[in-house]
Amino acid sequence: MKFAGTENYVATDDLKVAVNAAATLRRPLLIKGEPGTGKTVLASEIAESFGMPLIEWHIKSTTKAQQGLYEYDAVSRLRDSQLGDERVKDIKNYIKRGKLWEAFESKETPVLLIDEIDKADIEFPNDLLLELDRMEFHVYETGETIKAEKRPIVIITSNNEKELPDAFLRRCFFHFIKFPDKDTMREIIDVHYPDIQQELVKEALNVFFDVREVPGLKKKPSTSELLDWLKLLMAEDLPVEVLKSKDPSKLIPPLHGALLKNEQDVHLFERLAFMNRRQQG
Repeated sequence: MKFAGTENYVATDDLKVAVNAAATLRRPLLIKGEPGTGKTVLASEIAESFGMPLIEWHIKSTTKAQQGLYEYDAVSRLRDSQLGDERVKDIKNYIKRGKLWEAFESKETPVLLIDEIDKADIEFPNDLLLELDRMEFHVYETGETIKAEKRPIVIITSNNEKELPDAFLRRCFFHFIKFPDKDTMREIIDVHYPDIQQELVKEALNVFFDVREVPGLKKKPSTSELLDWLKLLMAEDLPVEVLKSKDPSKLIPPLHGALLKNEQDVHLFERLAFMNRRQQG
């Protein structure tokens, strides 16, 4: 099986190579790239392409590695013992299986997504080293060892909020998703809006990439924000001429709330427009 992208996901050649290499080696595929470049969606598209079940583990700042294996609810067991509940005789009733356990016990080879691993504390990746390497772990409360029946394809995403440990990186196949160029972006737009006017796409892309290149921008708009913006432009039926305008006093794009997501960036464009008006005056 080879990953070649899907109808809904435009994959560059280097991304296809990375996915297929990781799948062949059965090494975790570590995907980095700025937000909005399709890192999280990639796992579901790989699962669809290979006809495999998808298991998703979305990481938060409070997530601990142990939660991916299992959690033992000692408090509930103590409470039930005080109430005379028969369930307390079997400790398995108080063990909650995590996403890795679910993946390891899957009858079919699954795709396991560990999403935004850099959100957790610095020890999180190290705490999963052995489990991801050996594809097994021990349940101390029951004395059993859980071993992967089918070695999963593991996709790990990171937004580079924290550096990941070297020992963890050595066990991964790494790929950085570059921000799409104009040609790739056109392909992505065609997938989502096959009937869109090409003149609108051309002018919208010019504005979009100009916005991304403005010095001092706190958050550059991403692919998903471009798609939202295009949807709004079509819904409002704005004439293409609005995007072609070179009026320096109208630097801020129409419906800019889809592209600019914080007040600092909106104020930046307003200041630039004000400065341009003064220079023109």
